[in-house]
Amino acid sequence: MILSMLDVAFAAMLIVIAILISLWLQLGLAKTLLIAAIRTVAQLSLIGLILAWVFARQTWYEVLTILTIMTLIAAFAAKNHISKPYQGLLFDTLLSLSVATFSIALVAMLLILQITPWYTPQYIIPILGLILGNSLTAISLTTGRLIDYLHEQQAQIRMLLALSATPFEACHHAIKGAITAGMMPTINSMMVVGLVSLPGMMTGQILAGADPTQAVRYQIVTMFLICAGSAISCTLSALLVVRRFFDNRQRLLLPN
Repeated sequence: MILSMLDVAFAAMLIVIAILISLWLQLGLAKTLLIAAIRTVAQLSLIGLILAWVFARQTWYEVLTILTIMTLIAAFAAKNHISKPYQGLLFDTLLSLSVATFSIALVAMLLILQITPWYTPQYIIPILGLILGNSLTAISLTTGRLIDYLHEQQAQIRMLLALSATPFEACHHAIKGAITAGMMPTINSMMVVGLVSLPGMMTGQILAGADPTQAVRYQIVTMFLICAGSAISCTLSALLVVRRFFDNRQRLLLPN
């Protein structure tokens, strides 16, 4: 089934329903919904043109450039979601996202899907994008919760440090809670996948006429990749935050 621009226009009319609800209940979201809809059309149309060009050429440096830009945008987005940012947060976020997403994406390409070459754009770009989007949310939740704890529990942390605890030991409870919070959206999705919702990759393949069995297998692989990426990114971000908040003499600092 091929969608025409007229079909897309009809679908866009559905946004009017959300806008009318906002106006009726005075939610103040009408302008935001309109801007979001326009951005959705503009951004996806632009990326569609770029991907069509990259797919036709299939050169590694162009694919790597797109992956790098995607990661940078995700890092900025994750940083902007933190209510108490510190100097170096962008670097820490970028490092966590890069290590997690690129390592898991390469494992998927080389060992699971066995795609040659690894930079085949129609595989690596959507796979890394899925991992990146979920890791972004995970890092935002983990980092935000851990930073809040370090600010709010200064006295308790300093007391533990005075009792010869290491920075990791003094923050162990907070690190566990922060990583758990970051992982929870992914875990919740895995708990109800196939029962409450049919994820995007599986739905897209089925609508495109693919074998449902293969669509399910691809979705299972995708969910496991997302889970691993979220776990790695949450852990790295938490450890990097702790490193920023303690000096070489294991004293608690609150960086600006």
